[in-house]
Amino acid sequence: MFSGIIESLGTVSDIIMEPPGCRLVIEETNIATATNIADSISVNGCCLTVIDKTNQTFTFQAGPETLARTNLGLLVKGSPVNLERALQLGDRLGGHFVSGHIDGLAELVRIDDHGDWQDYYFSIPKELAIQMASKGSVAVDGVSLTLVRCDRELFSVALIPFTLKVTTLGSRKTGDKVNIETDILAKYVQRLLEAKEW
Repeated sequence: MFSGIIESLGTVSDIIMEPPGCRLVIEETNIATATNIADSISVNGCCLTVIDKTNQTFTFQAGPETLARTNLGLLVKGSPVNLERALQLGDRLGGHFVSGHIDGLAELVRIDDHGDWQDYYFSIPKELAIQMASKGSVAVDGVSLTLVRCDRELFSVALIPFTLKVTTLGSRKTGDKVNIETDILAKYVQRLLEAKEW
């Protein structure tokens, strides 16, 4: 379980093909030194398990399902990634509850520039849009954000200068694909409503 408050930006230092999946080697010294084998780390919002580590890097295995359904399959050597270690009991909880299980991809379709501040608009499938409500929460590439506009196949978020500076969102361009995790409460409400028809 995560909070969506990004701890650090890491860099993809290597991608080792292991058909049908691959190994992702991420470099970020501060997290690497504090990480153990089998720890869970959110990489662009995806909960992955550390299988190897050095003092500067940590390694994950990503299977075909993960590579196909998230933007991890689009990473190349040198790509920046958002990193967050799993919550510990007793931690302060900023952001919102984020499971690290990606629901789907969204495409950045518009950026409204307001100087150091920016509004991002994303196109999404209707099945994800139904789980979003204005002023609710969404995780975009693992970043906890507040929803502003929520339409049938579009949502927007307002990004402060700090978020643009310390996460990968600041370097995103129109056409980029991002990982989306909707609010866990919305999933359960939707499921309860669907179950009434069973």
